[in-house]
Amino acid sequence: MAGRGFLILILAAVVAFVLAMSTFTVRETELAIKFRFGEIVRADYPPGLHFMVPMVNNIRKFERRIDTKNYPSEQFLTSEGKILRIDFYIKWRIADVSTYYQATSGGDREIAAGRLGSIVKDGIKGVIARRTIQQVVAAERAEFTGEILKLAEESTKGLGLQLVDVRVKKIDLPEEVSESVFSRMRQDFDRQAKRLRAEGEENAEKLRSEADRQRTEILAEAYRESEIIKGEGDAKSADIYARAYNRNAEFYSFHRSLQAYRLAIGTDNDVLVISPDSEFFKYLNRSNRR
Repeated sequence: MAGRGFLILILAAVVAFVLAMSTFTVRETELAIKFRFGEIVRADYPPGLHFMVPMVNNIRKFERRIDTKNYPSEQFLTSEGKILRIDFYIKWRIADVSTYYQATSGGDREIAAGRLGSIVKDGIKGVIARRTIQQVVAAERAEFTGEILKLAEESTKGLGLQLVDVRVKKIDLPEEVSESVFSRMRQDFDRQAKRLRAEGEENAEKLRSEADRQRTEILAEAYRESEIIKGEGDAKSADIYARAYNRNAEFYSFHRSLQAYRLAIGTDNDVLVISPDSEFFKYLNRSNRR
């Protein structure tokens, strides 16, 4: 019995060993290649548990995640023939693990980074060679890197890689040209500022003219309405006076004369030269006669 139990234990250990040698796991962050006697037979494994034939197959795994590589300053010539020193870094990842393995001597990441760096440098060289120093300095990052990525796209496919991004960290100008570049930039900004100020003054003048026109129209309309109201008031006043006069002309004339006496006679420092026999004093003269 003891010998049989020991044999079962050995068989179980052998089976466990064979199973361990026949399986492998691919994580979410990994890419795997299966070889058969050194020849690639499969390179599209999804994450999970997979099987292989021990002693016949072997597995190589590679990083799926994005990698970053910094590069030292490189010199590039602009369209003016001026030298720029540019520091940059790239972000990349494996797109086709089989092609990557064959193109980089067995998946050496340093070899991949070196070849990818050469491709990117050629792209930067082509982009800068079509621009002046001022255009390079003032260029939008998206436009600048977009051209580089487009130029490098086909070459990186041959390495089984995907170039995710290119970032310029620093641009150094030669001392002899930096002041002239900044001077031209200042002049451009001054021109833009003058143009914007001129446009602002033009818009302000238009607004002032429109406001003045509206003010004139409003005042004219208000004056017209006031004249209409005044005319209507004068007409009503004249109508009232006329009806009062027709009701008792003599009393109306007497009342008007009293108002005239009140306003004309007895005021301090006023001198009034009127003949006593004039029409103005007719009611006073009648009073004296009575």
